[in-house]
Amino acid sequence: MSPRVSSVRAVAAVTALCGLLAGCAGTNAAQSGPGGSDNRFIAGDGNVQKIKAADRKPAPRAEGEALNGERLALAGLKGKVVVVNFWASWCAPCRGEAQSLQQIYTENRAKGVEFLGVNFKDGKENAKAFERRFKVTYPSLFDSDGRVGLAFRDVPPNAIPSTLVLDRQGRVAARVIGATTYSKLGSLVAEVLAAQ
Repeated sequence: MSPRVSSVRAVAAVTALCGLLAGCAGTNAAQSGPGGSDNRFIAGDGNVQKIKAADRKPAPRAEGEALNGERLALAGLKGKVVVVNFWASWCAPCRGEAQSLQQIYTENRAKGVEFLGVNFKDGKENAKAFERRFKVTYPSLFDSDGRVGLAFRDVPPNAIPSTLVLDRQGRVAARVIGATTYSKLGSLVAEVLAAQ
């Protein structure tokens, strides 16, 4: 075998390995959004993006059927600080952050904070099992075809998991691309909650 062929195979093997190690990019990592927009799902690293009030864009109309069969609409939560978490049962980092999300929800609900999960490209029974296992009590939209995720094209979640924090006006105030932690998300929620 020539050195050139060996080199090409080595590069291909490394590229394939990087794809496997990229985390929960999902099966649509190479697909772009509608109209050729570049809303691709990538592996997140937990970076936080805070958005100044003057630059915030309203969250889209996101509605659909929850995992429990009820109809849910994000618009119905306007006036509250809302945490929107994109997750899937097949995503290891989603399992890692589930308890922190639930704890923040439990501690802040009485203060006017709501949580809405978006179960992305998953099987309904697997998603329900995930919620039982991690004792998740806030509702999740069942987004098997990815439409809810695509609706957030102005501030796309870009990775599974991703978390958005909406202010009381229904605008995206912060975004965490990748898994979050109790301290990271807790401080974002407190900051948005404290703002008038």
